[in-house]
Amino acid sequence: MSDNNMNEQLSIIIDTANRLFGDSVDKGLLDAAERGEFAQSLWASVVATGFHAVGSKDSGTGVVELFALLDVAGRHAAPLPLAETLLANAWVGLSEGVSSIGLWEGQRITDVPWGRSSTRVIGIRPDSAECVIVEQVEVIERSANLAGEPRDVVRVPEGASRHTIRLNHGNAWSQLALARAVQTAGALSTVLDIALQYAGEREQFGRSLSKFQAIQHSLAVQAAEVAAARRAATGAVDALDTPRAAAEIAAAKIRAGDAATMVGEAAHQVLGAIGYTHEHRLHHFTRRAWAWRDEFGNEFDWQRSLGAMIAGVGADHVWSFVTGR
Repeated sequence: MSDNNMNEQLSIIIDTANRLFGDSVDKGLLDAAERGEFAQSLWASVVATGFHAVGSKDSGTGVVELFALLDVAGRHAAPLPLAETLLANAWVGLSEGVSSIGLWEGQRITDVPWGRSSTRVIGIRPDSAECVIVEQVEVIERSANLAGEPRDVVRVPEGASRHTIRLNHGNAWSQLALARAVQTAGALSTVLDIALQYAGEREQFGRSLSKFQAIQHSLAVQAAEVAAARRAATGAVDALDTPRAAAEIAAAKIRAGDAATMVGEAAHQVLGAIGYTHEHRLHHFTRRAWAWRDEFGNEFDWQRSLGAMIAGVGADHVWSFVTGR
C-alpha cells in the first residue's frame, strides 16, 4: 500500500472513530459504565464498523492504525476494553466477541478490564512470551480502578490453552503499556480542551479567567505536558518494529504518567471544585488518566527499566543512545 493510501486510510479511521465515539459517549454512558453497565450498543457499533479488527491479521491495517484508534478512544474516554480487544485480536486471532487481558498468576488472571463482560480473556506475564487463553470466562472477584472501570479476577481452568505471543521487538506487556500511554495522552488532550473552554467562558472581576496571568501560565504548562506526552507516544508507535522499541515505550509510559499527574491537578485548579463534582465531566477524564498511569507499570517502574537500558550501553554510548533513532 502506498504512503498516500495509508495516510488516507488512517484519516478515515480517525474521522470515523471521532464521529462514532463523539455521538455515542456522553456523560450518561460514562456514569452507567461506572455502575458496571457494559456499553453493549457502543460495542455493537464498534464491531459494525470493523474497528474491533483494526491491527489484526488480514485486516489491511497495522499497529499505526491500531494505536491511532486507541488515541481517539482515549480522547472520548470510551468505556470499553478496546485496547485489550485489539491487541488480543492482533496476537492470537480475531474474535468478534469482547476480549480482555490481565496478569497471569497461576490459576487466576488478575486486573482484567471488563472481565465480567468478556468472551475471551488472555493472561500474560511481564517477562514471558507465553500466555494462557481462557474461552469460558468465570469471574471469581469483581473490582474497579480509580475511574470506576471494572478490573476483575478470572479463573484459569484446567486445560486452558497456552500460546506464545511473537513480536518483532518488545513483548505483550510493553505493548499494553504503550496502549495505556496512548490512551492517557488522548484523555489529557480532552482535559486540556475542557480547561481552555472553561477559562475562556468563565468570568471573574469582569474579565474571563483566560486573561489572568496565573491561569495563562497554568494552561501553557498543561499544553506543553500534553504535547510532550503525545509526542512520546507517537515516537514509541513509530519505533515498534525497531530495536528502539523498548526504550521508546518506556519513555512514552514515563512521560504519560508525569503528564497525567501535572495536567490533571492543574486542570482541576483552573475549574475549581466544580471539576470534581458528579455533574461535571472533567473527572471522567482525569480519573482515567490517573488510573491508566499505574496500569502495566507506572512511571517509576519504567524509569527503572529505562535507566537499566541506559546503564547497559556504557558511558561512552549514552549520548548516541539518547539521540539515536
